Amino acid sequence: MIGDHDSRRRAALDHGAYPAQPHHGEPRRRSALHRFLGGSPAAVLVKLLFLSVLVGAVMAMLGLTPGLLFWRLYDLTRSLIDLGLETFHDFGRWILAGAAVVVPIWFIARLLTVSRER
Repeated sequence: MIGDHDSRRRAALDHGAYPAQPHHGEPRRRSALHRFLGGSPAAVLVKLLFLSVLVGAVMAMLGLTPGLLFWRLYDLTRSLIDLGLETFHDFGRWILAGAAVVVPIWFIARLLTVSRER
């Protein structure tokens, strides 16, 4: 009987004489579905079911529904966008006010510098 400790068998496996067989303790290759889900489909289904019950219970205690949650997120997004646009509007006013002072001063300084260089 040839055991795993036999050097002839190990050499034959290294040279590809025997087909590779998974040894005990080596992980098997997982299927694409198993890799995508992050576990077996049944285990993932049980985890998702458990989490769904927990989240549903918390939402019920807070008086939230999926529709209400969606509209609250929508309103929050709209208010953040409006705030951002208002900030840009104010920023644009600052640029115009500053430019009304800075550009004429720069232009006069350039005219004076050019007249001195000649």
